[in-house]
Order: sequence, then structure tokens, then C-alpha cells
Amino acid sequence: MTSQIAWVESLHAPVSYPAAPWQMVGSMWVSIFRLSQPVDAQRPAGIYGAAFVSYEEGSPLTYSELLVARPIRTAEGRRVNITDIWVDSPESEAGGRELWAIPKELCDFSLDSEHRGPVSTTEWSARLGQQPIAHARFRDVSRLAPRAPFTAATWQEGIKDTEGQPRSAVMKGTTRALPCRAHWDFNPDGPLGWLAGARQLGSLRQLNFRMSFG
Repeated sequence: MTSQIAWVESLHAPVSYPAAPWQMVGSMWVSIFRLSQPVDAQRPAGIYGAAFVSYEEGSPLTYSELLVARPIRTAEGRRVNITDIWVDSPESEAGGRELWAIPKELCDFSLDSEHRGPVSTTEWSARLGQQPIAHARFRDVSRLAPRAPFTAATWQEGIKDTEGQPRSAVMKGTTRALPCRAHWDFNPDGPLGWLAGARQLGSLRQLNFRMSFG
């Protein structure tokens, strides 16, 4: 399957990445937060989602991801705007930036999971060199969830990798999802320190999603 994927040579980095759309397989752990005070023009007060994602075998690229996004309204309807995002794949970083204006940066991740009966416990952490960005612990029973469809879309302001042109992408697929328990620690001195005082509203685990992105 992977051999049939078209690859694109990056214009800004010495790597190649899959042509859009990306057919991705993996799991996501996401929590919703309410930010009471604005940070800047791109991070106003309101609702945000923070998520760790593992893109796994069956995807054209396998990597880890930490992202923060917020819901917005555009002329095309409701969209998700990614404000902050890190991956540990230079290919994903280049593709995300050049195809969809997603402002991906690189960082290091650790992931540990264990299963006892239907219960899964997962710990994630992300760091920039020696500086922690975020750590999170999740407990869920998503392996019991039925598979269901989902659809969403992103909208991003233009960045230098897209010559300032805004870009959008559609996410469509199926997943097994249930609410989960979660505890996040954001390094107050790190790039997501502005979420350290945000109120956590709820959490969800998406298990074994199969998604077309782009």
C-alpha cells in the first residue's frame, strides 16, 4: 500500500512527504479546556482542545503529535483552527506546513500504555530539548466502544510555507470513542504555559481511528 503513495519533495526542507490526502491510522487522547483570558490575537479567550495523537502502522508516516486547537466560524462554516502543534517527524512537519499551513514544529515525545481488562492507562509527555511542554495521563475503556463515523475540517491562516495563503483540510473517517479520565500538566514556563490555568471540561479517547486528512 505504501509503495503506491505519491511522494512530494519539500520546498523548504530536505525531506519528502505523502501527497494529499493522507490516509492515517492511530489513536487520539483529547481534553477540552476553557480559557478565561486572551493570550494574543490568535489565542483569544474561549474553548480549546489539547490532544496527544499517535499515528501508527498503516499510515504513510508514523509519528507522535501534540496539538492545541479551537473552534472557529468561517465563510464555509464551522472549522477547527490549530494554534500550536508539535510532531517528531520532519516529513510530517514539512507536509503539514506546506500542504495545509499547519504550523508544525519538532519536539520529543514519550508514550507508555498498559491494559488491565477493558481499562487502558496511558501516559504522554512532550518536551523541547530539556524543557517540558506538557504531560498527561489518561484512563479509558474505549476498546468497548462501537466504531462510528466522524467528519471535521481545519482552517489555517497562511504562513511562509504557503506564501501567506490560507489553507483548509477535511478530516473524515471512523473511530471507536468514549469519554475518559485525564489529568494534564502544562509547564507554566513552556510554550503552552498559557493553558496552565485553563479549566478542564472533559476528555475523550479516539481508539484505532481510520482517517482521510486533506
